[in-house]
Amino acid sequence: MPGENLSRDEARERAALLSVDGYDVSLDLRSAVGDGDGEPRTFRSVTTIRFRCNEPGASSFADLIAPGVTSVSLNGRDLDAGQVFDGSRILLEDLAGENELVVDARCAYSRTGEGMHRFVDPEDGEVYLYTQYEPADSRRVFANFEQPDLKAPYRFEVRAPEGWTVWSNGAGELADGVWRFAETKPISTYITCVVAGPYHHVTDSYTRTFEDGTKLEIPLGAMCRKGLAPHFDADDVFLVTKQGLDFFHDHFDYPYPFGKYDQAFVPEYNLGAMENPGLVTFREEYIFRGKVTQASYEARANVVLHEMAHMWFGDLVTMEWWDDLWLKESFADFMGTFANVGATRFKDAWITFANRRKAWAYRADQLPSTHPVTADIRDLEDAKLNFDGITYAKGASVLKQLVAYVGQDAFLEGARRYFKRHAYGNTRLGDLLSVLGETSGRDMSTWARSWLQTAGVNALTPQVLLDTEGGRIAELAVVQEAPESHPEERPHRVAVGLYRRTPEGALERYARVETDVEGPRTVVAELAGAEAPELVLVNDDDLTYCKIRFDGTSLATLTEHLGALTDPLARALCWSALWNLTRDALLPTRDFVALVLRFAGRESDIGVLQMLHTWANSALVHYAAPEWRETGGELLAEGALRELREAEPGSEHQLAWARFFAAVASGEPDLALLRDLLDGTSAIDGLEVDQELRWAFLEPLAAHGVADESVLAAELARDDTASGKRHQVRCLAARPSAAVKAQAWAQVVESDALSNALVEATIAGFDQPSQRELTAPYARKYFAAIERVWRERSIQIGMDVVRGLFPALQDRPETLEATDAWLDAHRDAAPALRRLVLEARDDLARALRAQECDATGAGH
Repeated sequence: MPGENLSRDEARERAALLSVDGYDVSLDLRSAVGDGDGEPRTFRSVTTIRFRCNEPGASSFADLIAPGVTSVSLNGRDLDAGQVFDGSRILLEDLAGENELVVDARCAYSRTGEGMHRFVDPEDGEVYLYTQYEPADSRRVFANFEQPDLKAPYRFEVRAPEGWTVWSNGAGELADGVWRFAETKPISTYITCVVAGPYHHVTDSYTRTFEDGTKLEIPLGAMCRKGLAPHFDADDVFLVTKQGLDFFHDHFDYPYPFGKYDQAFVPEYNLGAMENPGLVTFREEYIFRGKVTQASYEARANVVLHEMAHMWFGDLVTMEWWDDLWLKESFADFMGTFANVGATRFKDAWITFANRRKAWAYRADQLPSTHPVTADIRDLEDAKLNFDGITYAKGASVLKQLVAYVGQDAFLEGARRYFKRHAYGNTRLGDLLSVLGETSGRDMSTWARSWLQTAGVNALTPQVLLDTEGGRIAELAVVQEAPESHPEERPHRVAVGLYRRTPEGALERYARVETDVEGPRTVVAELAGAEAPELVLVNDDDLTYCKIRFDGTSLATLTEHLGALTDPLARALCWSALWNLTRDALLPTRDFVALVLRFAGRESDIGVLQMLHTWANSALVHYAAPEWRETGGELLAEGALRELREAEPGSEHQLAWARFFAAVASGEPDLALLRDLLDGTSAIDGLEVDQELRWAFLEPLAAHGVADESVLAAELARDDTASGKRHQVRCLAARPSAAVKAQAWAQVVESDALSNALVEATIAGFDQPSQRELTAPYARKYFAAIERVWRERSIQIGMDVVRGLFPALQDRPETLEATDAWLDAHRDAAPALRRLVLEARDDLARALRAQECDATGAGH
């Protein structure tokens, strides 16, 4: 039988054959503590599956990835485990109409965040467990049929070390040393969950009375490691949770169906969060150990609401196969921002969406691996890689466009019908389109073909013709372009805004028209006769998904007056457009850096400011002409320090500039200032150098050889926590030494001893922009190692290594040639591995084009 990589065809065949009535899963996790019984450390997992087969006598298989199986019985008949279990599948022959499968297995604890992850807190030695399964890792914990359309109810029971608390999807009780949990509703394997350990636990409750007088009560819980308890602002998490539950009940007309609502913030999590019904898991970095800006709180609220939206989109109604992953992720991404604006204090969340979320989508949609929102997912490796900017952010952007197209009321009524019609079932694209067609009265097939079933991003550019006097618009048209690789022109519902300066110098909108852009050129007749604009914004209010371009007058206006633009969303859209011009080698990098230096200090939206800092640093590292990098770095450090000193003491803007200054500091005076701020011999009024900021200052000091191993050891002694250890590992790998790089490489590439979090930290420290020559020898080693790494390591670690260690900083044509040579010589490599290398190659080629633009366009 094939191995771990379940194909779509296999899943369809099994779903046509089987239906599952229920699971009983018994886990013995007492082995999590104490001395291990060798490697890998294992736990006992006993699973009973009751299922039907509509072709008695047929054969199928169950899924299980485990070091060993003690026994297998089918319908009371003992099977030879050595014969039927191959390491990832259990062969089931001669099935009856009704069947009972019992599997007693030894399953392994995980150190990669896949399956049953085991974490030992270095601060106090406590052990914490949690599960993470998406898309297909529940089979690492219990035997099952691992595909989303074989839903079933689950009953879990767990034996755990004394003093521990255990949570699962249903409510639990401890009796006679066993935690027993209420049976779940029918759900998919990948959203079952167990969390166990000495977690700090806080409770609250939510009550909702409906119009018919019925009352819904939802117990709320939130948990984290004991070491993070002093920093845990559970009250704010509960506030956003209650606001979200109110909002979704107002709009979805379907009561929350999963009983309780726990939220666990867990260590070494390898993604943002997971929508397990009744027990949502989050990466613990959403608990803030130091001062952060409001952008961080907004981002956390967005994730809380994103996962909550999944209770309906994804958990109640689930896609049939991973082709329609977007049915849950695009909706949750859209609903997270929709609810953030509609229910919480974060009323400007659509600005963040336009500026940050869409940047992720625009990048992904221009990679050679771009795909339609509804993707072609052949197998589980494909599925793992499609948790990307297309499935999330482009899909959400397309839904935002859909709301503009059909109207919010029709959109939400469609969602309500979708939930009621398909509750506890599985769906495809057509199921959603049919209800939206009903509620909007529109033919959704044409819209879906353009927006969901084709790839690529369009560019929209204004063309402005003035009358003979030059004072008014004779004609304003919007030109639509599509890339050669994906030449699809789409219908865009857009707002076109006209801006000019007031006598006081503010750049403000004086005219706005909503129109439908179709085909290569659309005339906006309503704007004929309007006064001549200084700026035309073709996707004002961010209604559609496109790259905004500017005419010559508009670009000149922004170059001189971007900071005078008073509307924060319009400003964010202009910044995003300028960044896309830079990435597309249409605006020299030094011109973008100059705009950041000139106008970022006037940016009021903290999230936009932090995005500008990220872009400016990325521009310097990847897109600046090599001969200008040093000058650009000096200019950015000088500008950052100036804004840091001028910022309001104690403000979040001051904190953002302090972090950016550390990120770009490289000269001796700048590094000396960071060192002095750390040891207290210098101070900036209002800037509190807390523990998290200390580590941010230490990384550049380590990378430039100022902070050595003893300094980093002393800092870890000061912050002897799991978070401190991750920071120290990153800083250690950042030091400018050949021996350091060799050790970091060996720890990640040649060994699997590090956990996923420490692999991530080591990779983050390894590749430093100031150390291009030092890491040059690893380009060849990378291409020699990646196929073996992909074959031998888990897919999550494989992705981390292949993405993180690609020699992007060896930004020369020779590296591009080496990449092409590997791709040419490895045409039969795993498609998912080739995709990652192709994406990295595309980023490198883009960087080289931008560097050439920066060199040739200088002084234009």
